[in-house]
Amino acid sequence: MTAIRPAIEVSGLTKSYGQHAVLNGVDLTVPQGSVYALLGPNGAGKTTIVNILSTLLAPDGGEIRVGGFDIRREPAGVRAAIGVTGQFSAIDELLTGRENLRLMAELAHLERATATAAVTVLLERFDLVAAADRRAQTYSGGMKRRLDLAMTLITRPRLIFLDEPTAGLDPRSRRDLWAIVREQVADGVTVLLTTQYLDEADQLADRIGVLDGGRLVAEGTAAELKRRVPGGHVTVQFTDAAGLAAAAAAHPRASSNVEALTLQVPGDGSVAGLRRLLAGLDDDTVAGLTVQSADLDDVFLALTGRTAAAAPTAEGIPA
Repeated sequence: MTAIRPAIEVSGLTKSYGQHAVLNGVDLTVPQGSVYALLGPNGAGKTTIVNILSTLLAPDGGEIRVGGFDIRREPAGVRAAIGVTGQFSAIDELLTGRENLRLMAELAHLERATATAAVTVLLERFDLVAAADRRAQTYSGGMKRRLDLAMTLITRPRLIFLDEPTAGLDPRSRRDLWAIVREQVADGVTVLLTTQYLDEADQLADRIGVLDGGRLVAEGTAAELKRRVPGGHVTVQFTDAAGLAAAAAAHPRASSNVEALTLQVPGDGSVAGLRRLLAGLDDDTVAGLTVQSADLDDVFLALTGRTAAAAPTAEGIPA
């Protein structure tokens, strides 16, 4: 049986501007039909990676294949296989939503009947039918982002790059876009997503890469990354102060709150760890407990020493 080739294969990717290395030996593999999220503060190199993989920017070094095509020797093959939604909208605000989609269809050399059918389907899918014949400058931010993504999908690419697609959107618009991404992946499309929203990566990504200082400093599923850092804990509620005191003595690393009758015990979020904790507690003195695992904020802080939003002011150029 022939092995299925990954949608994206990157080995030793480098890119510098002058003396400043934006990417310094990045290795990356994205399986077909999956969502891979690149996390990183502003300036970490996320957009540079997207621009290189989509042939908009030449790398300095490394072996890169996208959709099975070498980006240096076969750029036309790469471009035919992908769709790109960048940080900044590609729509023409003087055109209507329908006209923007038709323009993209013409640029892709779709046959007229195919283009008409595709435009109709996308307007319906992205809830833009009522606004289809209004100029895009009258659209809300969420509508513009949906139109932008619809334009990306006009050729039905099997690999999509989404560079911070929900930046600036309200929570409802973000969830709408998430639903669209999930539908695409369910249909076999591969998505490379860059984002600063940690919950977005947690919701959508099959695998997550944390980019910092031009390198991929960690990679794995959300659960795998969370297990790598401290931050998880179990909070136990007691019925009386005696029970709290006994449990606190048995767990010297825990933090107790005498007034609230609670004990916060560090934990790794595993079932085995929770069982060990419960085995040492007196059932008659425990009123309840809550389990809190480390989240991606904890992961980001541990790996980069800063939050996802704390960043240089321009990609790759320190503030």
